[in-house]
Amino acid sequence: MADRPIGVGIVGLSATGGWAAAAHLPALAAVEGVELRALVTGSPDSARATDLREAEELQRAAGDTQTFIGLQGRSSPTFRWLRDLVAQGYVGEVLSATVVASSTEWGSPVAPRGVYTLDRTLGATMLTIAFGPAIDLVSMVLGEPREVVATTATRRRQVPLATTGQLVPMTAEDQIAVSGTLAGGAVLSVHHRGGATSGAGFSLLIDGTEGRLEITGAEFPHLGPVVVRGAGGHDRLVLPDGYDAYPQLAGTHVHTLAHAYAAIRDDLIHGTSTAPDFAHAVRRHRLLDAITRSADTGRRVTIHETTQ
Repeated sequence: MADRPIGVGIVGLSATGGWAAAAHLPALAAVEGVELRALVTGSPDSARATDLREAEELQRAAGDTQTFIGLQGRSSPTFRWLRDLVAQGYVGEVLSATVVASSTEWGSPVAPRGVYTLDRTLGATMLTIAFGPAIDLVSMVLGEPREVVATTATRRRQVPLATTGQLVPMTAEDQIAVSGTLAGGAVLSVHHRGGATSGAGFSLLIDGTEGRLEITGAEFPHLGPVVVRGAGGHDRLVLPDGYDAYPQLAGTHVHTLAHAYAAIRDDLIHGTSTAPDFAHAVRRHRLLDAITRSADTGRRVTIHETTQ
């Protein structure tokens, strides 16, 4: 396989734009050793929830087949570096982690093609599209949550269409608040807000016995760049050499995707397991399911890892 490019097919490439055309195609073009070979168009009407049960079914069906999923943020050079910084003791023992995030979607005027994201039952909501990839990166750096208490709400029950101003119903949550503990005992606090009039944003504050890390971005961390500060937030830290294989793409939505495709390529060629797979998808859905159950019942939910 190292002697010929790895073929990639995309299901759901929209002729009128969208994530596949805007990000996946340029990412594929940037990575040596992979090439696009097949396209199938799709539509939002075909979107359906891939929940915990379905994720577990997919993992069982895959068996020993090598699989990959689209949590490209885990390939981010900055977050791979942050994981190493924390593991190497930059902040000492982690005491707490605080996340504050906001999305302009799920409250702002929505294009007709995006109305399906307002329907909680379809699964393409703020919880799965925005919150899920962000909390995945927090877990990558600090370890998996072991228990959560969650409160969610739909504060805006109607959203205007961007084209006509007509109000359409929204059942997806636009407020997600989660507290809990991480595997090492650190306290986790997260608040994600939808329909933010001040714009999207992300911040992660990591407090430890020996220092602090502050990570901020004007977009979500799996999509855009973040700024890292240490020493009480005063000193901006610079990504060291050896993490970024595509510096020419830095600052674009293609950056982390290019690294993700490179990780998939290397896993296929070398038999490694760097890129997240179906087992990781189950782990992430298990967390989202625990958040949903806690919000529905008002109870603390323990997250159990199981072997499939």
